[in-house]
Amino acid sequence: MHKQKTVNKIYDPACGSGSLLLQAKKHFDAHIIEDGFFGQEINHTTYNLARMNMFLHNINYDKFNIQLGDTLTNPHFLDDKPFDAIVSNPPYSVKWIGKDDPTLINDDRFAPAGVLPPKSKADFAFVLHALSYLSGKGRAAIVCFPGIFYRRGAEKKIRQYLVDNNYVETVISLAPNLFFGTTIAVNILVLSKHKPDTYTQFIDASELFKKETNNNVLLDEHIDKIMAVFDSKENIDYFAKSVPHEQIADNNYNLSVSSYVKAKDTREVIDIDKLNAELKATVSRIDQLRADIDAIVAEIEGEQGVKA
Repeated sequence: MHKQKTVNKIYDPACGSGSLLLQAKKHFDAHIIEDGFFGQEINHTTYNLARMNMFLHNINYDKFNIQLGDTLTNPHFLDDKPFDAIVSNPPYSVKWIGKDDPTLINDDRFAPAGVLPPKSKADFAFVLHALSYLSGKGRAAIVCFPGIFYRRGAEKKIRQYLVDNNYVETVISLAPNLFFGTTIAVNILVLSKHKPDTYTQFIDASELFKKETNNNVLLDEHIDKIMAVFDSKENIDYFAKSVPHEQIADNNYNLSVSSYVKAKDTREVIDIDKLNAELKATVSRIDQLRADIDAIVAEIEGEQGVKA
């Protein structure tokens, strides 16, 4: 929603209990979101919880639409798309039917990429689904498992499709243990259909967190820092870099943040000349001590010889 005065509606294709949709409501006045909140959830209990949460947070029934079902094989809201804002934290590397359903390769969501995500890893299926529901002025922000940004095979071909068509605006790497249910350091993939250039931004936010008892948290100041550089697209050493399309293509369409943002070397800088001087002084001191000890021993042996 950055720099958008209004959005038509917000959508989460794997909404769970609706927490991301409610976060959007918390941060923006209701009138900015014109047509409300949409989501789909596969688990019946969680689906009911999401609908209850909407009511509990004063979202009227005519301002939300949560549907039950498998987003990948039985998607809802085909008549409601496109959406100006999409948020999602889909399950990581879950199995799905994939190529075992021959009709899916012709599905409007997956056909443009020319390949289906692996059956054992549905991550990019959720990404492609979100992209197909995204409006021309909108953005999708998707929490992703880091492996999808460098693995080969079908996932590499999908990354190529996303980059070649200029859909990837930003990839943000976060600190570990920020999200409920996982301790891994996840990434946020930001998709856009209205980029003004062919650069992709990479932000290393892995050092931005506050450690609490059982998990890490992002503070407002951390979020502000990420958003400031997301807005400016400024290159900042060890933190952010905007990379041209050609460089990503030459790097086998790798979208890992660490491939483009150099990690800060926190190791102590050692002054070799100073260290050598200290070693030379230490060796000299040891030699002097040995000489002194030898002299003392010789003196003791001499005195013992006289007494004998």
